[in-house]
Amino acid sequence: MPISYVDRSARFRHIKLSGRLDALGVNEIAHPLATLTSIEMRQILVDLTGVTFLNSTGISELIRNAIAQQKLGGRIAVLVEDNSLVAKTLIAVGIDSLLPVCKNYPQAEQVLLGSST
Repeated sequence: MPISYVDRSARFRHIKLSGRLDALGVNEIAHPLATLTSIEMRQILVDLTGVTFLNSTGISELIRNAIAQQKLGGRIAVLVEDNSLVAKTLIAVGIDSLLPVCKNYPQAEQVLLGSST
């Protein structure tokens, strides 16, 4: 499962995942994702628009990293394509009550950075 990132600013990191976020995919990206999300006081966008499948293992990994970043003073939001299977799965399990689920990049920037963009 490919993982890449871009630091959009000193406090905003954009991480992109693609492929299947299932047990095998999580096994491949767990350490790199934890490393990329463990920077203090960052606003982090985890871009799932390239993810084709997501199960409970992937959801657990997202939640674990979001909680860890929150303890560091930051926040994680996820970016999904509107009406995608991944978006529907996240909404169905209620993850949006734990971390923001954004349907486009401008919305994600607004959620994470507020009016400072």
